[in-house]
Amino acid sequence: MATDYDAPRKTDDDTESIQALQERVPDKMSSQVDVDDADNPGYELGGADLADVDLDVVVLPPQADEFTCVSCFLVKHRSQVDHETKLGYVCKECAA
Repeated sequence: MATDYDAPRKTDDDTESIQALQERVPDKMSSQVDVDDADNPGYELGGADLADVDLDVVVLPPQADEFTCVSCFLVKHRSQVDHETKLGYVCKECAA
């Protein structure tokens, strides 16, 4: 016997009215979330307020004894080279 899977199916569960479903589901607007601030203390960083301080970062160019791994893209010392591919060097951690 062929089954039409696109045809709507009626079961006993489908007999509930929309009003009965709305009464069973709680209203989203009426629920309040209880927040207890004693359990969640705020994050207060120690020290002075550094919001108005500009930080200067000095970026150094690649050194002669460094390479960039083509797998993890980290700058490593030449002693960490495992092998070289056609794309570049791979570090020992990525080769493992």
